[in-house]
Amino acid sequence: MSMHYVMEILPSLFQGAGMTLKLFFWTLLGSLPLGILVSLGLTSKFRPLQWLLELYVWLMRGTPLLLQLIFVFYGLPIVGIVFQRYDAALFAFILNYGAYFAEIFRGGFQSIDQGQYEAARVLRLSYGQTLRKIVIPQVVKIVIPSIGNEVINLVKDSSLVYVIGLGDLLRAGNVATARDVTLVPLLLVGLIYLILIGICTFILNKVEKRYSYFK
Repeated sequence: MSMHYVMEILPSLFQGAGMTLKLFFWTLLGSLPLGILVSLGLTSKFRPLQWLLELYVWLMRGTPLLLQLIFVFYGLPIVGIVFQRYDAALFAFILNYGAYFAEIFRGGFQSIDQGQYEAARVLRLSYGQTLRKIVIPQVVKIVIPSIGNEVINLVKDSSLVYVIGLGDLLRAGNVATARDVTLVPLLLVGLIYLILIGICTFILNKVEKRYSYFK
Protein backbone atom coordinates (compact mmCIF):
# COMPACT_ATOMS: atom_id res chain seq x y z
CA MET A 1 0.00 0.00 0.00
CA SER A 2 1.82 3.11 -1.23
CA MET A 3 1.20 6.49 0.31
CA HIS A 4 0.90 7.92 -3.21
CA TYR A 5 -2.08 5.67 -3.94
CA VAL A 6 -3.71 6.51 -0.61
CA MET A 7 -3.40 10.25 -1.28
CA GLU A 8 -4.79 9.67 -4.76
CA ILE A 9 -8.04 8.06 -3.59
CA LEU A 10 -8.59 10.05 -0.40
CA PRO A 11 -10.33 12.99 -2.13
CA SER A 12 -13.08 10.74 -3.51
CA LEU A 13 -13.44 9.01 -0.13
CA PHE A 14 -13.69 12.36 1.66
CA GLN A 15 -16.30 13.47 -0.86
CA GLY A 16 -18.30 10.32 -0.09
CA ALA A 17 -17.81 10.92 3.64
CA GLY A 18 -19.22 14.42 3.14
CA MET A 19 -22.42 12.92 1.72
CA THR A 20 -22.55 10.46 4.63
CA LEU A 21 -22.19 13.27 7.18
CA LYS A 22 -24.77 15.40 5.38
CA LEU A 23 -27.31 12.57 5.49
CA PHE A 24 -26.40 11.84 9.11
CA PHE A 25 -26.81 15.45 10.26
CA TRP A 26 -30.13 16.17 8.55
CA THR A 27 -31.57 12.79 9.57
CA LEU A 28 -30.84 13.56 13.23
CA LEU A 29 -32.19 17.09 12.86
CA GLY A 30 -35.45 15.76 11.43
CA SER A 31 -35.95 12.48 13.27
CA LEU A 32 -35.31 13.63 16.86
CA PRO A 33 -38.12 16.25 16.91
CA LEU A 34 -40.34 13.83 15.00
CA GLY A 35 -39.63 11.14 17.59
CA ILE A 36 -40.54 13.48 20.46
CA LEU A 37 -43.81 14.53 18.80
CA VAL A 38 -44.77 10.95 17.95
CA SER A 39 -43.94 9.78 21.48
CA LEU A 40 -46.25 12.45 22.91
CA GLY A 41 -48.97 11.26 20.55
CA LEU A 42 -48.40 7.65 21.59
CA THR A 43 -48.97 8.58 25.22
CA SER A 44 -52.02 10.74 24.50
CA LYS A 45 -55.56 9.74 25.47
CA PHE A 46 -56.91 10.39 21.97
CA ARG A 47 -57.22 6.80 20.80
CA PRO A 48 -57.51 7.33 16.99
CA LEU A 49 -54.27 9.33 16.98
CA GLN A 50 -52.60 6.75 19.19
CA TRP A 51 -53.64 3.88 16.90
CA LEU A 52 -52.45 5.75 13.80
CA LEU A 53 -49.04 6.48 15.33
CA GLU A 54 -48.71 2.90 16.59
CA LEU A 55 -49.32 1.70 13.02
CA TYR A 56 -46.62 4.07 11.75
CA VAL A 57 -44.10 2.86 14.36
CA TRP A 58 -44.99 -0.78 13.68
CA LEU A 59 -44.44 -0.36 9.92
CA MET A 60 -41.15 1.51 10.27
CA ARG A 61 -39.69 -0.84 12.89
CA GLY A 62 -41.12 -4.00 11.34
CA THR A 63 -39.65 -3.57 7.85
CA PRO A 64 -35.97 -3.21 6.86
CA LEU A 65 -34.65 0.28 6.19
CA LEU A 66 -33.24 -1.00 2.91
CA LEU A 67 -36.74 -2.00 1.78
CA GLN A 68 -38.09 1.40 2.81
CA LEU A 69 -35.40 3.15 0.74
CA ILE A 70 -36.27 1.05 -2.30
CA PHE A 71 -40.00 1.69 -1.80
CA VAL A 72 -39.60 5.46 -1.49
CA PHE A 73 -37.30 5.86 -4.50
CA TYR A 74 -38.60 3.16 -6.85
CA GLY A 75 -42.12 2.49 -5.57
CA LEU A 76 -43.67 5.89 -4.90
CA PRO A 77 -43.13 7.15 -8.49
CA ILE A 78 -45.72 4.56 -9.54
CA VAL A 79 -48.36 6.67 -7.76
CA GLY A 80 -46.87 9.95 -8.97
CA ILE A 81 -44.66 10.81 -5.97
CA VAL A 82 -41.11 11.33 -7.23
CA PHE A 83 -38.06 12.08 -5.09
CA GLN A 84 -34.51 12.90 -6.11
CA ARG A 85 -32.00 10.35 -4.81
CA TYR A 86 -30.83 12.38 -1.82
CA ASP A 87 -34.34 13.53 -0.91
CA ALA A 88 -35.61 9.94 -1.08
CA ALA A 89 -32.83 8.78 1.22
CA LEU A 90 -33.40 11.60 3.69
CA PHE A 91 -37.18 11.06 3.72
CA ALA A 92 -36.82 7.31 4.36
CA PHE A 93 -34.16 7.78 7.04
CA ILE A 94 -36.13 10.43 8.94
CA LEU A 95 -39.29 8.31 8.95
CA ASN A 96 -37.39 5.21 10.03
CA TYR A 97 -35.32 6.77 12.79
CA GLY A 98 -38.24 8.93 13.92
CA ALA A 99 -40.12 5.73 14.74
CA TYR A 100 -37.23 4.29 16.74
CA PHE A 101 -36.69 7.56 18.61
CA ALA A 102 -40.43 7.73 19.32
CA GLU A 103 -40.33 4.41 21.16
CA ILE A 104 -37.24 5.48 23.08
CA PHE A 105 -38.79 8.79 24.11
CA ARG A 106 -42.09 7.12 24.97
CA GLY A 107 -40.27 4.93 27.47
CA GLY A 108 -38.60 8.04 28.86
CA PHE A 109 -41.86 9.96 29.25
CA GLN A 110 -43.59 7.01 30.90
CA SER A 111 -40.78 6.74 33.45
CA ILE A 112 -41.52 10.24 34.80
CA ASP A 113 -43.61 10.09 37.95
CA GLN A 114 -47.09 11.59 37.61
CA GLY A 115 -46.50 13.49 40.81
CA GLN A 116 -44.18 15.82 38.94
CA TYR A 117 -46.97 16.82 36.56
CA GLU A 118 -49.27 17.43 39.54
CA ALA A 119 -46.62 19.53 41.28
CA ALA A 120 -46.22 21.59 38.10
CA ARG A 121 -49.97 22.24 38.01
CA VAL A 122 -49.82 23.40 41.64
CA LEU A 123 -47.08 25.83 40.60
CA ARG A 124 -49.40 26.98 37.79
CA LEU A 125 -47.09 25.92 35.01
CA SER A 126 -48.66 25.31 31.63
CA TYR A 127 -48.35 21.90 29.95
CA GLY A 128 -45.72 23.31 27.58
CA GLN A 129 -43.71 24.79 30.44
CA THR A 130 -43.94 21.52 32.35
CA LEU A 131 -42.55 19.60 29.41
CA ARG A 132 -39.83 22.11 28.60
CA LYS A 133 -38.58 22.89 32.11
CA ILE A 134 -39.28 19.73 34.10
CA VAL A 135 -40.05 16.66 32.03
CA ILE A 136 -37.91 16.83 28.87
CA PRO A 137 -34.58 17.48 30.67
CA GLN A 138 -35.16 14.36 32.76
CA VAL A 139 -36.29 12.33 29.75
CA VAL A 140 -33.18 13.34 27.83
CA LYS A 141 -31.00 12.09 30.69
CA ILE A 142 -32.86 8.77 30.73
CA VAL A 143 -32.78 8.14 26.96
CA ILE A 144 -29.22 9.30 26.17
CA PRO A 145 -27.71 5.75 26.18
CA SER A 146 -30.44 4.42 23.86
CA ILE A 147 -30.26 7.47 21.62
CA GLY A 148 -26.49 7.01 21.48
CA ASN A 149 -26.87 3.46 20.17
CA GLU A 150 -29.21 4.66 17.43
CA VAL A 151 -26.87 7.53 16.50
CA ILE A 152 -24.02 5.05 16.02
CA ASN A 153 -26.31 2.78 14.00
CA LEU A 154 -27.23 5.76 11.84
CA VAL A 155 -23.59 6.32 10.88
CA LYS A 156 -23.37 2.72 9.66
CA ASP A 157 -26.87 2.56 8.15
CA SER A 158 -26.03 5.52 5.92
CA SER A 159 -24.12 3.02 3.75
CA LEU A 160 -27.47 1.59 2.62
CA VAL A 161 -28.03 4.52 0.26
CA TYR A 162 -25.85 2.73 -2.30
CA VAL A 163 -29.00 0.85 -3.34
CA ILE A 164 -30.43 4.02 -4.91
CA GLY A 165 -27.11 5.09 -6.41
CA LEU A 166 -26.19 7.84 -3.96
CA GLY A 167 -22.47 8.61 -3.75
CA ASP A 168 -21.74 8.00 -0.08
CA LEU A 169 -18.51 6.87 1.59
CA LEU A 170 -18.98 3.14 1.03
CA ARG A 171 -19.92 3.61 -2.62
CA ALA A 172 -16.78 5.67 -3.19
CA GLY A 173 -14.72 2.86 -1.64
CA ASN A 174 -16.46 0.19 -3.73
CA VAL A 175 -15.83 2.13 -6.94
CA ALA A 176 -12.12 2.49 -6.16
CA THR A 177 -11.86 -1.19 -5.17
CA ALA A 178 -13.51 -2.39 -8.37
CA ARG A 179 -11.44 -0.05 -10.52
CA ASP A 180 -8.03 -0.77 -8.98
CA VAL A 181 -8.61 -4.38 -7.84
CA THR A 182 -7.36 -3.76 -4.30
CA LEU A 183 -8.88 -3.80 -0.83
CA VAL A 184 -7.01 -0.68 0.27
CA PRO A 185 -9.99 1.68 -0.39
CA LEU A 186 -12.27 -0.50 1.75
CA LEU A 187 -9.70 -0.55 4.56
CA LEU A 188 -9.63 3.25 4.44
CA VAL A 189 -13.44 3.33 4.40
CA GLY A 190 -13.49 1.18 7.53
CA LEU A 191 -10.98 3.51 9.18
CA ILE A 192 -13.05 6.58 8.35
CA TYR A 193 -16.20 4.93 9.75
CA LEU A 194 -14.31 4.08 12.96
CA ILE A 195 -13.18 7.70 13.27
CA LEU A 196 -16.73 9.01 12.72
CA ILE A 197 -18.15 6.62 15.30
CA GLY A 198 -15.37 7.54 17.72
CA ILE A 199 -16.25 11.22 17.38
CA CYS A 200 -19.95 10.47 17.93
CA THR A 201 -19.13 8.39 21.02
CA PHE A 202 -16.98 11.20 22.44
CA ILE A 203 -19.74 13.78 21.92
CA LEU A 204 -22.39 11.50 23.41
CA ASN A 205 -20.25 10.94 26.49
CA LYS A 206 -19.94 14.70 26.91
CA VAL A 207 -23.71 15.12 26.59
CA GLU A 208 -24.28 12.36 29.16
CA LYS A 209 -21.96 14.11 31.61
CA ARG A 210 -23.78 17.38 30.91
CA TYR A 211 -27.04 15.84 32.13
CA SER A 212 -25.48 13.92 35.04
CA TYR A 213 -26.77 16.51 37.53
CA PHE A 214 -30.23 14.90 37.19
CA LYS A 215 -28.99 11.86 39.15
